[in-house]
Amino acid sequence: MQHFKRTMQVRWSDMDANRHLRHSAYYDYGAAMRMMILSEGGLDLRKLEEFEVVPILFREEAIFKREIRLDDIITLDAVMVKSTADFARWSLRHHVTKQDGTLAAIINIDGAWMDLVKRKLTVPNPFIQNIFSKFPKSEEYELIIRKEK
Repeated sequence: MQHFKRTMQVRWSDMDANRHLRHSAYYDYGAAMRMMILSEGGLDLRKLEEFEVVPILFREEAIFKREIRLDDIITLDAVMVKSTADFARWSLRHHVTKQDGTLAAIINIDGAWMDLVKRKLTVPNPFIQNIFSKFPKSEEYELIIRKEK
């Protein structure tokens, strides 16, 4: 799990009236890519249910650079921009590139883990921490130091 890149085909259902990729589809592709990465690392839906935790997002931002059209092949990558040492809080960045290498969009997300029983934020268990520790770090990666309450 050194380099996180996934290639995807743009679908008809992701198009808007302007004949390019609708804005919310970028987020859908990012979410699908993240879940592929977690699942390949062993954290599939079954494991999430067993652990009774899920990843949640506080912020999701897309910066649009170039149009993506129907039948384009796109590649998404994922890097960790910042995190706490225990990966209870984290920020990831996706670059969305077209087949010719043109940067089409950047997606930034801030997330955490939620305990499904307590309905509160939680620290992920060692299994999840291990998976997150394998995310490639961005050049400007920052360790988040949480203040004591």
